[in-house]
Amino acid sequence: MPLFGSSFSPKKTPPRKWASLSNLHLLDRSTREVELGLEYGTPTMNLAGQSLKFENGHWVSESGVPGDRRELQRLRKRNQQLEEENNLLRLKVDILLDMLSETTAESHLMEKELEELKQHSRRKK
Repeated sequence: MPLFGSSFSPKKTPPRKWASLSNLHLLDRSTREVELGLEYGTPTMNLAGQSLKFENGHWVSESGVPGDRRELQRLRKRNQQLEEENNLLRLKVDILLDMLSETTAESHLMEKELEELKQHSRRKK
């Protein structure tokens, strides 16, 4: 039971008036693009002195200099070498982990045998 009368009941909001007073929504798409400046063009960026543009879902060099192609081939070759080196290092880590787990298991077995021998020698005394 509420202390000061009925429970809280917010007032109903009045219906909205016309969404926009501007008549730009009545214009066709091309006119709106011109009026509102919605024509952005292709996205471009500059990385390490090289200008790139986004076309058909890919970043493409704007300059198109043949040196870029050689640089790209060099980078791909270096990337391949690094991937191979990374795979080799992962293999070495796996082998070292296997060796570590084997040595740890042997160590635990030896400790267990040592404890059993100590207990056996105490019983004899």
